[in-house]
Amino acid sequence: MKNIKEKIIDQIDKKILKHLVKNAKISMADLAEQVGLSTSPCWQRVRRLEADGYIEGYSANLNQYKLGATEIVLVEVSLERHDQNALTEFGKKIGQLDEVLEVFLTSGEHDYLLKVAVSGTRGYEEFLTNKLSNISGIRQTRSIFVLRCLKDSAVYIP
Repeated sequence: MKNIKEKIIDQIDKKILKHLVKNAKISMADLAEQVGLSTSPCWQRVRRLEADGYIEGYSANLNQYKLGATEIVLVEVSLERHDQNALTEFGKKIGQLDEVLEVFLTSGEHDYLLKVAVSGTRGYEEFLTNKLSNISGIRQTRSIFVLRCLKDSAVYIP
């Protein structure tokens, strides 16, 4: 088996990534100015970062509250079984639920941590009773309502 070595990125590449995380719609001319390059070399670096998989895509940050899903709930999920089939089945089913924004397989007391967007406590009750409880193999859940988000960062760039 070959050892695939990651291509090293330099400080200018990291600056480019940081600016794109803040504003993916920034013009190439403005981005180049911000990182101290001319437009053509900056464009080439962005294309290389895309080709090498550092940039996986571009998206818009939406206001969840204005869209009507006013609450974020963190849900800890414990499964009855932990074999590969149970984990795969749960992963497939939970991935189909639109309210579920993120899913983490975790270590510790619970197997999964879900980030769920709902419309208030009634919306969460509907999600819990009509969707989450219909997934077989769940032993236990524990819900934590988010009161306020103090930091929301898409990525850490060392």
